[in-house]
Amino acid sequence: MEIDGQRIAYLESAADSGRAVVLVHGNSSSATTWHPLMSGDFGRRFRCIALDLPGHGQSPPATDPAGYSLPGYAAVLTGFVRELGLDRPIVVGWSLGGQIVMEAAPQLPDASGFVIFGAPPVASPAQMAEAFRPNPALGYLFREQVSDEEAKLAAACLLAPGSPLDTAELVTDILATDGAARTGLGASAGAGRFADEIAIVSALRQPLAIVHGAEEQLVRLDYLRKLPIPALWRGEIQVLADAGHAPHQEAPQQFAALLSRFISDLD
Repeated sequence: MEIDGQRIAYLESAADSGRAVVLVHGNSSSATTWHPLMSGDFGRRFRCIALDLPGHGQSPPATDPAGYSLPGYAAVLTGFVRELGLDRPIVVGWSLGGQIVMEAAPQLPDASGFVIFGAPPVASPAQMAEAFRPNPALGYLFREQVSDEEAKLAAACLLAPGSPLDTAELVTDILATDGAARTGLGASAGAGRFADEIAIVSALRQPLAIVHGAEEQLVRLDYLRKLPIPALWRGEIQVLADAGHAPHQEAPQQFAALLSRFISDLD
């Protein structure tokens, strides 16, 4: 698919009908991160569509360096939904993908609901220290050049401490990502080139589910719980046991069941 001159690769699950679920991956990841969700019962029940952001997975680098920013990625997401002509989709974002979903939400009025995880809403760069836990390995995901060992350390911080999950796929994605995507994102976010996400989620009319891994190493649960979000699904943050920053990978069955309940509540 081409969106405003930018070629975007994407994957689809086996279901070619049913409610559409758009899946947005995180920083230095790709559409393949959603394989556990898309290849199971959930992917056979719902039409799951996972895109590769510019410079990630099978999508070529951004045609414009400004594309490596939350506004740039949000424009890709809204264009992607538009080009596919999706009817009342659910839009799901992990980590950076969650921040992109929030940035794009005001331009997605036909979406029936949103799901974010590993993506605490913030209003400014100064608030990031309050929303995120300090973790040295996270810094590798904002460097242009990343060594194999640094990629392994970054992948490990995305999971629960001591997780038995094989990080090979996470590492492969990190090493394959355009380094300019990492530095461009870091520079733009640090300069405040993103929308007030707290204002966005506070004004949402569609239901918003926020999922959190109980063993999360990067995002603070107490921060999430104090945010004013009138549209918060079931009135609380959904915490999944035995998972860290990537519950869709670490607890795919629990995650799929939660998404199914969310969709059921919308129907």
